[in-house]
Amino acid sequence: MITAAIVFHIVVSVVIIVAVLFQVGKGATIGSTFGGTSSQTVFGASGGATFLSKVTTACAAIFMVTSLFLTYSASKKGEESIMGDLPEVSTPAAEPAAPPLPEPVINVEVPPAEEAAAKPAPAASEAASEGGAGLSAPADQGEKAPARDE
Repeated sequence: MITAAIVFHIVVSVVIIVAVLFQVGKGATIGSTFGGTSSQTVFGASGGATFLSKVTTACAAIFMVTSLFLTYSASKKGEESIMGDLPEVSTPAAEPAAPPLPEPVINVEVPPAEEAAAKPAPAASEAASEGGAGLSAPADQGEKAPARDE
């Protein structure tokens, strides 16, 4: 049924195209070329409805009806599933990806504050006056840093 409606819809579409292309435009007669306005005055200013205009109107109405029918049919078709015929398969329970990580233990020994405060760092102005641009070695090169207890 749907296939027949689609074929009919396509045929009506082609008939509309042909009917529109064969129609003559307003004032396209040879008399209107030279300014004559009496070419279609028998049926009024707009002229009578020709056979092709009636065919175009009828085909347009049929085209709209078939479009609505095909749209309705397509929306009903979407309720069915192609997977409905397959048997159901049970899936096993998912295993956890990885065990939880233990909490990190942080054991950092910090030297007492007295050792760090006992020896002040040289100021930038003192280092620049002794060695130049601050790239030289510290003034007390002979002294070594105290060994850390580890």
